[in-house]
Amino acid sequence: MKKINVIYWSGTGNTERMAEAIVKGAKREGAEVKLLQVSSATEEDVKNVDRIAFGCPAMGAEELEETEMRPFMDKVNSFLSGKNIILFGSYEWAEGEWMKLWQEEIEGTGARLIADGFAAYDNPDEAAIEECEALGRDLARS
Repeated sequence: MKKINVIYWSGTGNTERMAEAIVKGAKREGAEVKLLQVSSATEEDVKNVDRIAFGCPAMGAEELEETEMRPFMDKVNSFLSGKNIILFGSYEWAEGEWMKLWQEEIEGTGARLIADGFAAYDNPDEAAIEECEALGRDLARS
């Protein structure tokens, strides 16, 4: 059985809803999925699986949340090479540049992004939730 960890940070619940939809999609494909807020995730949660979904909304000047998500990514990026990854999150201003930068960061680790990072504007609508479920299914199939 394929094991997937979905690790996320959410301030308003938007990214959390997206994470839950990814879990739902992956489970539909028969994967064993663990949903983790980044505050409770460890390096082992990254090392011990081949498939990971990372989620974080845009913060500040188009960046990852700086007190939990950014330090976590800095800690685990060295373990991502060869892993299948999806990135997701929500934003409410600007152009979603943080997702492009995050995607470049992950590609630089040697990880395999199975899709472009998915950014939903504000509160994810039904179409965005469906896209997250599809990403979960794709991650489970990868």
